[in-house]
Amino acid sequence: MLVSSSPRDSEVPDDTVLDSLRGVVDPLESRHESDPTSPTDLKTQVIRFFLTGVLSAIVDYGLLQLLMLAGLGHGAAKALSFVAGTLTAYALNRRWTFQAEPSRARFVATMGLYAVMFGVQWGLFMVLVPVFEDLGWGTFWATTVGYVIAQGVATVTNFIVQRTVIFRVR
Repeated sequence: MLVSSSPRDSEVPDDTVLDSLRGVVDPLESRHESDPTSPTDLKTQVIRFFLTGVLSAIVDYGLLQLLMLAGLGHGAAKALSFVAGTLTAYALNRRWTFQAEPSRARFVATMGLYAVMFGVQWGLFMVLVPVFEDLGWGTFWATTVGYVIAQGVATVTNFIVQRTVIFRVR
C-alpha cells in the first residue's frame, strides 16, 4: 500500500507529540495559546503587566495578611506570599502580557530574576517595617506601606528586565 504525503505534512509536527510535551518545558504551561505572528505593542504590554501585577499583588498581599493573622511572623509570611504572587505573575505575564512561547530557558531566567527581586523586595520590606513601627505605626500600616514601597521597586525592575531581556520584543 502506497501512502503519499505532501511536503507540508512532513513539516507540521503531530499535535499529539506537542501535547505530550506541554508542561515539560514550562511547568505552568498546559496548552499552547500564543500567536507569535501578532505581538503586542508597548502600551498593551504595560497595561497587561499592570493588571497582572494587580492580581499578583492581591494574591501576595492577601496571603501575607492571612499568614500573619494565622500567627506567622512577617518575614516568613512575606517569603511564602512572595512565592505565590511570583508564580501567578509568571504564568500570566508569559501567556498574556508578552505572549511568549513556553521555554525552559525563559522559565529559568524569569525565576532567576524573581529570586533577585525577592531579595530586593524582602530586604526592603524587612528594613522598612521596623522603621515604620519605630515611628509608632501599627503593624498593619507598617507592613502595608512597606509592602507597597518594596512592591513598587520590584514591579518597575521586573517590567524592564522582562520586556528587554527575557521576553524580547519581536
